[in-house]
Amino acid sequence: MRDCFLRWQKVASVFLPAILLLTAVSCGAPGVPLPPSLHLPQPVSDLHALRKGDKVHLTWTAPTRTTDRQLIRQAGVIQICRSVEATLSACGTPAGEVSALQRNPQQKDSKISQEFVDHLPGALLTSDPAGEIVYAVSALNSEGRSAGLSNEVRVPAISTLMPPQDMHAIATAKGIEVTGTSADAPAPASGVRYFYRIYRREKGSDNAAGTIAGEAPWKGSLRFVDHAFSWEKTYLYRVTVVTSVTRGQAPGIQVEGDDSREVEVFAHDVFPPAVPSGLQAMYSAVSGQAFVDLVWSPDVDTDLDGYNVYRMEDGGESVKINPQLVKTPAFRDANVKAGKTYSYSVSAVDVRGNESARSEAASESVP
Repeated sequence: MRDCFLRWQKVASVFLPAILLLTAVSCGAPGVPLPPSLHLPQPVSDLHALRKGDKVHLTWTAPTRTTDRQLIRQAGVIQICRSVEATLSACGTPAGEVSALQRNPQQKDSKISQEFVDHLPGALLTSDPAGEIVYAVSALNSEGRSAGLSNEVRVPAISTLMPPQDMHAIATAKGIEVTGTSADAPAPASGVRYFYRIYRREKGSDNAAGTIAGEAPWKGSLRFVDHAFSWEKTYLYRVTVVTSVTRGQAPGIQVEGDDSREVEVFAHDVFPPAVPSGLQAMYSAVSGQAFVDLVWSPDVDTDLDGYNVYRMEDGGESVKINPQLVKTPAFRDANVKAGKTYSYSVSAVDVRGNESARSEAASESVP
């Protein structure tokens, strides 16, 4: 009996602690207490900045969780922090605020992009190419508390130039010519240069920003010819003066100034190709059949569609003798008669039917 009791006591010593632990769990006994959440939004980590003229466009993704990884229930504002110091240690007096966005509870971690446009005071702008303006944002909770600043971003503090005035755009035989005038500007500091950037967009297109049509050196007046367009379309052009800053071996930094007004132009092609040149006429005969061969220098216009050939005999009128456009710079006139002298000229025709003036004449006699 005593041995049996000892064996039961040994088994109980092994399993009793586990039984007590399970009993405590099943009865809802509290575990280690957790500290209360401060509900501080996680700091923003993807702040971006783009400067144009005296405006800085800031974008970032709004935080969705707190520093202890709980969902943000009641977010406060986002403060815009700005400084001309080397770094931002604290926000100080914010340059602006952005209200919290209401989040869809069904999309707990959905990304919401936010933005703010900061209008730079003139006092912050400088002629020093090394000057910079530093930005960060601070996400506050509903009680106005923050877990810290976001990543820092920097934009040049260099002053930009006004856009050209008196803008015009006209269609010419060489392309769309864009012109404007610029006011005088102070001589740029070392490492700074200016140039024009010309934007083009097709009227009615979804691309509101347009594409860069080209660039031109900055001076008192602008004259730029755009070749990369399509005829019979309407375009809008705008121009900005770009300030390019070079700092030592680092890649150059470019800051666009404000845009000029847009000018509209209808690219209507009423311009004929160049007049053909180098026309030669040569009599030949094969098996008793007489003819006059014509050759001339090819026209290099990109929209060339072909050539017309004109013939005049014995002082009569010049008559077109090709039923269809000639596609190569050569033509054989087999409708000739012995004893006659013929005078020839050719013209070039583009794809829109614009015809050039006629070339200098070339004459040949048929024996």
